[in-house]
Amino acid sequence: MANDEDLVPQLTADGSFTFTSKQFGEAFHSHYGAKQESFLKFAGPTQLAARAQKPILRLLDVCYGLGYNTAAALQTIWAVNPNCHVEIIALELNPSVPKAAIAHHLFDNWDYKYTDILTQLAFEHQMQQDRLKAQLLIGDARGLIRQVHQSGFRADAIFLDPFSPPQCPQLWTVEFMKQISLCLDKHGILATYSCAASVRTALLAAGLQIGSTPPVGRRSPGTVAYSGLSVEDLVLPPLSQAEKEHLLTRAAIPYRDPQLSDPAHVIVMRRQQEQQVSALEPTSRWRKRWLSGDESADYTSVGSIADS
Repeated sequence: MANDEDLVPQLTADGSFTFTSKQFGEAFHSHYGAKQESFLKFAGPTQLAARAQKPILRLLDVCYGLGYNTAAALQTIWAVNPNCHVEIIALELNPSVPKAAIAHHLFDNWDYKYTDILTQLAFEHQMQQDRLKAQLLIGDARGLIRQVHQSGFRADAIFLDPFSPPQCPQLWTVEFMKQISLCLDKHGILATYSCAASVRTALLAAGLQIGSTPPVGRRSPGTVAYSGLSVEDLVLPPLSQAEKEHLLTRAAIPYRDPQLSDPAHVIVMRRQQEQQVSALEPTSRWRKRWLSGDESADYTSVGSIADS
């Protein structure tokens, strides 16, 4: 578990800061811009501004981290409707991360109005006022998500923001996605930065429909998902032909964690073994097809989304 002193602010291209996790060996955000990622990958695709006229909005923030996605959500909602009552459940493995974000004053350059809320959430793990009820649950999200479901909480928006599938496969499995889907309101929307074929296959296996979100900074798109029931004014950006074909390759074999308790290396090994005996098309062949000839013009981010 990282300590506060291990978390050193790192500047990203939009002027906001992030940290790097020693445990997972990755930054918490894209170097293209931590703040813009929260707005453009999560708050925007879940249509919070359009939904803010509702009297109550419920958000589930999976992998709370520095608190940026929750911060962007509150700013987006209350800019449209200051009277909207927001209920938030956030899940986080490492409680030192949100504390370090506050200690390093990372919201100062946001011109942010609600730092007191994020401070109380980071240090006391709960916050209640007239227009907000929020909880920060600490621990393995695989166990916590069951608690959320059993509590009856159903989210209008879910932010799915773990570290990458190779580094944190336990939060991208078919089984975890099924638990996530049970916490999604019938009109709710899930958003994640990942466009990995394995992630999208897991979302589909959980009974969700999927679409792409526009690239932010890097070339690769994100993913949105919903239950397939009618969602008012929801138009999911369709998958391109290349993306559809990507889901028919070995890259699309999902991670599996039958009991929601296996260590990461076991989950990775299980998927590798399934890939080795799979009759699906090798991902290298798909990549070669889409990176050669005029077809590649339809999907410029092929190289950045292909995982093996």
